[in-house]
Amino acid sequence: MATLLRAALRPLRPPLGRRVPAADVPLRGARHGAGLLYPEHIPTSPLQKMLLAAGSAGMALYNPHRHDMVAVLGETTGLRALKVLRDQMKRDPEGAQILQERPRILLSTLDLDKLRSLPEGSLGQEYLRFLDVNRVSPDTRAPTRFVDDEELAYVIQRYREVHDVLHTLLGMPTNMLGEIVVKWFEAVQTGLPMCLLGALFGPIRLRAQSLQVLVSELIPWAVQSGRRAPCILNLYYERRWEQPLRALREELGITEPPVLIRALA
Repeated sequence: MATLLRAALRPLRPPLGRRVPAADVPLRGARHGAGLLYPEHIPTSPLQKMLLAAGSAGMALYNPHRHDMVAVLGETTGLRALKVLRDQMKRDPEGAQILQERPRILLSTLDLDKLRSLPEGSLGQEYLRFLDVNRVSPDTRAPTRFVDDEELAYVIQRYREVHDVLHTLLGMPTNMLGEIVVKWFEAVQTGLPMCLLGALFGPIRLRAQSLQVLVSELIPWAVQSGRRAPCILNLYYERRWEQPLRALREELGITEPPVLIRALA
């Protein structure tokens, strides 16, 4: 397991600002030697997956900011949920097109100048503002490694890459409270065990004031929004950058957050 965890801790992405060649972007089914299904694939047995899940869960609970361990946990425990998500995408025209075309949200695929030029209040401009304000990059998302099905590997990769778009849709910052609220929304939407784990155990580290607001107002809002919205993986966000954020929220049934939380957590 130590060898597998070391593999999971390899540098996730090139340094910020470094462009990834376009040919390296798609996550497609192809044999890459030694039984590999996609470039970063690490084949593992059920026992290895169980050990990885236990180790990554412990490390993620000890330090919720270990996104690499959260990623490993998601891949080793989410097979059933990923199949359900994949089937939902196949039944939806927009979702099926995403599965077919395999778009990626990376610095190499985003036209930052175009996003900056979009109208005020558009999804693209608000997403770019979220990245700038919170000093985050789409290139920090871990590549899929332990999913032994290339189509499901893309599904979980897509989920990771739209995570910051969900922050934008929900109006949540990247502080601990904001991340927990997004995890509640994602848990309802995806059924991924690691989302549920983060939603349930993340609040342990909150201050009393933040915990009270979370339980009384933010969790009910996130759960209701998650149930009301259609599958968030069925939205081709790259073709919706110009759509007003307010209009997209109305389309998805997502209301404004009940409280402003940036200063709470």
